[in-house]
Amino acid sequence: MSIFRSKAVLGLSAVGTLVGCGALLKDYMQGARFQRPDIRADGKVVVITGANTGIGKETAMALARRGAHVYMACRDLKKCEEARQEIVLETQNGQVFCRECDLASLQSVRKFVKQFKLEQNRLDILVNNAGVMRCPRSLTKEGIELQLGVNHMGHFLLTNLLLDQLKLSAPSRIVVLSSIAHTRAKINVQDLNSVQSYDPANAYEQSKLANVLFTRELAKRLEGTGVTVNAVHPGIVDTDLMRHMGLFNSWFSSFLIKPFVWPFLKSAASGAQTTLHVALHPQLEKVSGQYFSDCAPKDVAEQAKDDQLAKWLWAVSDKWTGTLTGTAAVS
Repeated sequence: MSIFRSKAVLGLSAVGTLVGCGALLKDYMQGARFQRPDIRADGKVVVITGANTGIGKETAMALARRGAHVYMACRDLKKCEEARQEIVLETQNGQVFCRECDLASLQSVRKFVKQFKLEQNRLDILVNNAGVMRCPRSLTKEGIELQLGVNHMGHFLLTNLLLDQLKLSAPSRIVVLSSIAHTRAKINVQDLNSVQSYDPANAYEQSKLANVLFTRELAKRLEGTGVTVNAVHPGIVDTDLMRHMGLFNSWFSSFLIKPFVWPFLKSAASGAQTTLHVALHPQLEKVSGQYFSDCAPKDVAEQAKDDQLAKWLWAVSDKWTGTLTGTAAVS
């Protein structure tokens, strides 16, 4: 019995050591944190897309806790309201609002902006957070490939329509959530809408590269206005964004794979830290057109430095979303 007892103790000890090491690794992989609890956002008006879950919800929670007036721009109003109530209860900030904004519908984006302008004449921080990842091929209401449409085109229109409020509130900031996936991407100039062929990973990477190109081009257009725009990579975060990845959503992976991947994934709260850093840090008031990861500036991929490509993408995005004319034309 003593031999069996010794083996059991050794086994439990080994398991305990592994769990402890996993917890330490998990903590380390959470990355840098925004270390300025003293910075408030009292009275600042903030719009956050996709704020009912994941990184967006944590961003909304943090900004509400700092006193901001937070507009949660979400597709699902029921889930948005549930998240809003939780945020209000947690932060004791009643200035948190749900507004419908489906980035897969340019009409919905325009409707959101129209309502927002009736309620507010200023906007201090815009966080383009919402996104979809590696989903089966589908289209937005206007016929744009969904990942490109939601991750880039919808935010392109939203941002441009809110520029007047941002300029009136200067110094103000725009934060664009991109991804390290942009380093593996290329803009398919010949088939931007993935009509001829579609690969979920390639389409996602293309949309994230579009985010960086948009950020850099917009920064140039906003020079001298007091409005800054920067892109961020939140890290590899355990959120609903991964729901279309087979590695994370099958019964098999839940029990046999995800436990080994878990230590390397950030929590949603940790994923929000770079967004908060870029949105609030006083030293970044005049920093624009940059890309941040773990609360520090990072270099972008070579393809993200192509100014001609950025101008081409802007022109196409303007045409497809009908930013100036109000009439979208996808081709």
